[in-house]
Amino acid sequence: MIQINNLTKDFGNRKGVFHITFNIKEKEVFGFLGPNGAGKTTTIRHLMGFLNADAGECTINGMECRHQTAAIMKQVGYLPGELALLDAMTGMQFFQFMAKLRQQTDLSLCRQLIERFELDSSTSIKKMSKGMKQKVAVITAFMHDPQILILDEPTSGLDPLMQIEFAKLISEEKNKGKTILMSSHNFDEVEKNCDTIGIIRAGEMVCIEDIHSIRQKKRQNYTLIFSDTEEASKFVNNTHFAFGQLTDASVEVKEINNLNNLIKELSKYKIIDIQSEKYSLEHLFMHYYGGSKS
Repeated sequence: MIQINNLTKDFGNRKGVFHITFNIKEKEVFGFLGPNGAGKTTTIRHLMGFLNADAGECTINGMECRHQTAAIMKQVGYLPGELALLDAMTGMQFFQFMAKLRQQTDLSLCRQLIERFELDSSTSIKKMSKGMKQKVAVITAFMHDPQILILDEPTSGLDPLMQIEFAKLISEEKNKGKTILMSSHNFDEVEKNCDTIGIIRAGEMVCIEDIHSIRQKKRQNYTLIFSDTEEASKFVNNTHFAFGQLTDASVEVKEINNLNNLIKELSKYKIIDIQSEKYSLEHLFMHYYGGSKS
């Protein structure tokens, strides 16, 4: 459904994207991860036909993104990372304007989304807060029920309750079989909803991995909190698990594959709490960015 092949756009000083290649299948949800400046938005702008590539190509549903933009726009719901709305309009006037551009006559879904995201659509966009403007952008992207969604930091500016509502909406769209590319800084949001993860670093793709393979990673660490330091020391001295940091009455046990063995051993000691930490999307991300979770 979405194909990017050897996409290169060099802005100089190692800014841009370089030899980007990935595909998104029909009904797949693709999570696009990377910090600000890594190249996510540049890649998305090529998909939307806003930029001329130095090399490579992008297609959406078989259409070339730069030269068939008008046809693509009819099938795509786009939420930009940087909003540029028409400040002189109210929210509803903007929705009506966008509907005319798309030749959309039925605004019933738009009204449902307005109610769902608790937007006062009679307010002038110029007077709206950042969160309200983000709601306008979300509604605009979804209101024509597109089969393809390209969302650049979609929850930016939304309060926690609206972020939860947005996550529900993404889940519903996924269940309908929509094809979704979603750029986000929210690991939980991506891990919960995406089928495939792509990580970009300094304009280059460094990882494309199926979310199920991340979930099936066997490594799991536990932090054991004992009743006192003496109990913790006894455990460390009398067992053969791989240990991490020992802090007062806490012990980190690394890479446990058989939890039954650990529980059996712990029955001999006075334990206050057990905290688990599974290999997660955040671990994978920090591996490529040199963080402490590598």
